[in-house]
Amino acid sequence: MVNVYHEQIRAVERYIHEHLDEALSREVLAEVAGFSIPHFHRVFQGCTGESAPAYVRRVRMERAGRKLRMGAVDITEVALAAGYDSHAAFAKAFKKHFGISPGEFRELGCAKATELLRRGKST
Repeated sequence: MVNVYHEQIRAVERYIHEHLDEALSREVLAEVAGFSIPHFHRVFQGCTGESAPAYVRRVRMERAGRKLRMGAVDITEVALAAGYDSHAAFAKAFKKHFGISPGEFRELGCAKATELLRRGKST
């Protein structure tokens, strides 16, 4: 049964990565997994070590970091693509996740930025 759960959660992870620009509600993700919402929450957290909303936020933040590393000029556009309504909200979440501001991250060299993306946090 555990292997079946892992297969279903991997399917949800693939779905998240393929639909990152869409609303990814608990209801939608539970349906992808074929579970009730409470069961999905327990199984997803058990398999990944984080809640589904935290997983989605992390994946979006990592994508935002990659965009900045690749030279994205407008941080507000990156913020909106990551699902934030404002530059300020994005900057706060980005700093919490990586330990530095988006502007500071953008100024890093490619190697240092890549290292930070791999680690997830600077602290």
